[in-house]
Amino acid sequence: MKPNGEDEAPPAGGPWEECFEAAVQLALRAGQIIRKALSEEKRVSTKTSAADLVTETDHLVEGLIISELQKRFPSHRFPTVAVSIGFAVNQELEFGVIYHCTEERLYTGRRGRGAFCNGQRLQVSGETDISKALVLTEIGPKRDPATLKLFLSNMERLLHAKAHGVRVIGSSTLALCHLASGAADAYYQFGLHCWDLAAATVIIREAGGIVMDTSGGPLDLMSCRVVAAGTREMATLIAQALQTINYGRDDEK
Repeated sequence: MKPNGEDEAPPAGGPWEECFEAAVQLALRAGQIIRKALSEEKRVSTKTSAADLVTETDHLVEGLIISELQKRFPSHRFPTVAVSIGFAVNQELEFGVIYHCTEERLYTGRRGRGAFCNGQRLQVSGETDISKALVLTEIGPKRDPATLKLFLSNMERLLHAKAHGVRVIGSSTLALCHLASGAADAYYQFGLHCWDLAAATVIIREAGGIVMDTSGGPLDLMSCRVVAAGTREMATLIAQALQTINYGRDDEK
């Protein structure tokens, strides 16, 4: 598959061009592995809980990405998982690459250079009215009674705030891409790891969106919590409605 569309990405260049191209090619290769595996029966183990499943294919794809990046860039470290690849320099996110293999959609974002899906420029929605907003979220890996009570309470709070809809679609990465493309207006989650969020953060910001902490402050990738929206007004409304679910920090595990 060769991404294409009416809006072409900016010309190649910049200090991270080689890293960016490597991430794109690895995302496509990983997607081919996953598509092939979808029709095969696979053993399933767990990540952090019974609700957080991982297959042999997850391990294979993660191993491919890590090994190839280590071979090509032995002095660099990339936060990676499956086919969502984010790249940061001195804690500044430079680019993100996400490949949804079943839909064959390649999402890319580069700091200061826009965000694209299969070559077509992405633009978030400009919605500021929560009564017209589609809000996406995910449950997270914890399923203990206290956590579930808080999760359901947060959904209830948003519905009481007259949100048009609150939906769980089963994939945080796909949900964040829906936000970047304007198909959804906001997203929030507790329990989202830095490797799940890094690439999407660049793509959403480059599509004109806002990504921040659930407290309403600046995003902390290590905090395992996020609010993202097409506008700052919408992100603030969502953040103000939420109760915190504590998942700890990725840099303390």
